[in-house]
Amino acid sequence: MGIKADEFNSYRDKMNKRLLGAENNKIIKRIFSVDTLSYEDGALDSKTKEMLGLVASMVLRCDDCIKYHLLTCHQLGVKEDELMEIIGIANLVGGTIVIPHTRRAIEFWDDLNQQSE
Repeated sequence: MGIKADEFNSYRDKMNKRLLGAENNKIIKRIFSVDTLSYEDGALDSKTKEMLGLVASMVLRCDDCIKYHLLTCHQLGVKEDELMEIIGIANLVGGTIVIPHTRRAIEFWDDLNQQSE
């Protein structure tokens, strides 16, 4: 079974603090800042941007990125039917190599739903 949502968040927070706390780390700090700013509402709302980020992360097969975008999509109110369309597009664009990541994504989504009950 994959990593649970609370474990993912705890590890991510711990390591982000470590990365951002390092002295003379302007490049990483700026990358984090651009990432944060990019997902704010603009011509596209943040929910749409997160859904796009999820598709891209699935196609790139980055499990940590997939979890991050699933978590944020869940927080922004993405519904299961929307998630299934997002996953469908990711598998269409990325091909069958995305299927293992899809399985882990669904498992993580189910964990998020269980935690919110």
